[in-house]
Amino acid sequence: MFNVFRHLLEYLRPYRWQVVLLFVGLLVDLAFTALMPLSLKVLIDSAIEPRDAAMLWLILGVLIAAVLIAGAVAVGRDFLYARLGTAVLNDLRQRMFEHLQRLSADFYSRNRVGDVMSRFSSDLSAVQNAVVLAVPDTILGFVGIVLYSGLLFYLEWQLALISVLCLPLLLVGPRLIGPRAEAYSYKLREEEAKLQSQVQENINAQPVVRAFGLAGPQVADFRRQLGVVYRAGFRFNIFAYLVERSPNVSFLLIQLAVTALGAYKAFNGEITIGTLVSFNALTLSLSAAVTSLTRIMPSLLQASGGVARIAELLAEQPRVADAADAKIAAPLREAITLEAVEFSYTGDRKSLEGIDLKIARGASVALVGGSGSGKSTVLALIARFYDASAGAVRFDGVDVRALTQGSLRAQMGVVFQESFLFNTTIRDNIRMGAPEATDEAVEAAARAAEIHDLIMRLPDGYETIVGERGGNLSGGQRQRVAIARALVRDPAILIFDEATSALDPATESAINETLLRIGAERTVISVTHRLAGAVHADQIFVFDHGRLVEAGNHEQLLERGGSYRQLWNKQSGLTVSGDGVRAGIEPARLRAIPILAKLGDQALADLAKLFISERIEESRLVLREGDTSTDKFYIIARGKVAVTRQDPVEGERQITVLQDGDHFGEIALIKDLPRTASIRTLTPCVFLTLQRALFLDLVEKHRHLRTEFDALANVRMKRTTIPPVSRG
Repeated sequence: MFNVFRHLLEYLRPYRWQVVLLFVGLLVDLAFTALMPLSLKVLIDSAIEPRDAAMLWLILGVLIAAVLIAGAVAVGRDFLYARLGTAVLNDLRQRMFEHLQRLSADFYSRNRVGDVMSRFSSDLSAVQNAVVLAVPDTILGFVGIVLYSGLLFYLEWQLALISVLCLPLLLVGPRLIGPRAEAYSYKLREEEAKLQSQVQENINAQPVVRAFGLAGPQVADFRRQLGVVYRAGFRFNIFAYLVERSPNVSFLLIQLAVTALGAYKAFNGEITIGTLVSFNALTLSLSAAVTSLTRIMPSLLQASGGVARIAELLAEQPRVADAADAKIAAPLREAITLEAVEFSYTGDRKSLEGIDLKIARGASVALVGGSGSGKSTVLALIARFYDASAGAVRFDGVDVRALTQGSLRAQMGVVFQESFLFNTTIRDNIRMGAPEATDEAVEAAARAAEIHDLIMRLPDGYETIVGERGGNLSGGQRQRVAIARALVRDPAILIFDEATSALDPATESAINETLLRIGAERTVISVTHRLAGAVHADQIFVFDHGRLVEAGNHEQLLERGGSYRQLWNKQSGLTVSGDGVRAGIEPARLRAIPILAKLGDQALADLAKLFISERIEESRLVLREGDTSTDKFYIIARGKVAVTRQDPVEGERQITVLQDGDHFGEIALIKDLPRTASIRTLTPCVFLTLQRALFLDLVEKHRHLRTEFDALANVRMKRTTIPPVSRG
């Protein structure tokens, strides 16, 4: 609890004078509740026993005035509570949101979105409860216990003054004010939900925010929504406090009425000992003080965890930060170079090792390789989402760590695989690439991205709301809006990170043509696993397990017959229709599959006709580990899948990622055995599948191959450490 109060004092420091006023109000409240019982003794001894009517009415008048003053002070204090609690909460939200903009990309890879979001919801609510409820109740409770205990020793118990007839009056205030407080509570939760959605959207869009320098506009939009939440929160809090306050005020009025009644009876000789009446009233006050402490204990305990989690977030330091003497990056004149670069996300396994490459200004380069080979990591280092563990990334010979992140990224336009769009208009989404861009510049960028005509056909044109994550637009439309967003900043460097991998073939082809056109006279760096998109690059860098294994143009790499040639052969011989529904495979391509390599030309031709096309959407389970009901062999004609296995300690663990040209499930063609891994689509996928029954019918025509098939299957089954999947 002391830790909670230490942090709360820090949060309250900017409002020290309001806190002083609150403390004064608490002292007034405490003084009144302490003096009220003592007044009974004065009333009896100085007015009732001497039969002094004038003194009686004077004391009663003073008590009435004191009640009114105490009630007014209490309402004013509630006003300050409402204002202070909402202000402290908004300050914390602002600090946390701005801090998230400064944190490095590794923070978002280490933390779940839901965990971050809970710090903006339940944790902050716990802090608010501590500020507006626990702190005053704690002060009142502790000081009240000490004070009332001392006064009770001064007095002695002689009379019990209890009246239950007036207790229903305690419900009048909540009955009258409660419905309005409930309505304001609903409104506040609505606005807080909008705020939380805005935070979550920003977290999901961090690559876009960083690439286009959107932290400033995002913070400004967040601040505007905070204003709405502030007003809704203030209204709710003031009425919520009135609901809580009204029974207390009613109880004070009951005490006053009972005191007046007791005084009247004493005046008529029915009650004579005022000291005992005072003692009874003080006992009630002491009971209230103890109750206030017990009531706030759960709030303080809950707040302790919330305060610690918020402090933990604010203490998080960005791993990529501008140096104190960082310089503004000059426009790229010569080249981007990586010199002996090494990098690891976890510190255990290197994602890049000994990378040396050069990207000349104005060149078009492609980074290719299998999933996890390190090509996207190179882009992250160039854009300085991460810093190299060893070696250096240089712009015109200057280490990027000596340059400001903002000036570096200002030269870049980035298009990601997932074209994240904000839930606002098309115009605003494009303008986020350059917040100062005019409407004419926005439309020019849309024309360059070949999306202007489609936008103009929409009922609301550029004012069309794209929906959450751009859900109101198709994948190709979202990607073109993302391209326009990159172009509106007129970047010297264009970066495409798997920009077309999730699109259907027709859309991909159209967008690739657009990318070729807009890349003229710019430095273009693209990451792709689909080699058809790299054919026209001036230079292709081939990565494998974190190493740069080959470099050259398309023709040179094919002639060398190395890794690039293997990747090319794997993706060749597969065709997918423009609508991404149907696929086909050439017979010669089947010979690259080990289990089919011994089949003759006619058998392969017959087998190619037996494959059927299956389209499966993103995030769907294709095979489940242990399943025995699936007896198909799969070739990925288009898309990506994750291969996972259950680990007794770690749970589900990803083994690898397969993509265009890879295949899995060949054991199912020969053996009726449980699947040894689960397969889930990462993008929309088109598969070529072959049923076991059809394959076995074909094998019957080539009986001499059955023994070889069985032997190969047995070898594969002995590989217990890896699932039966293949990349070739």
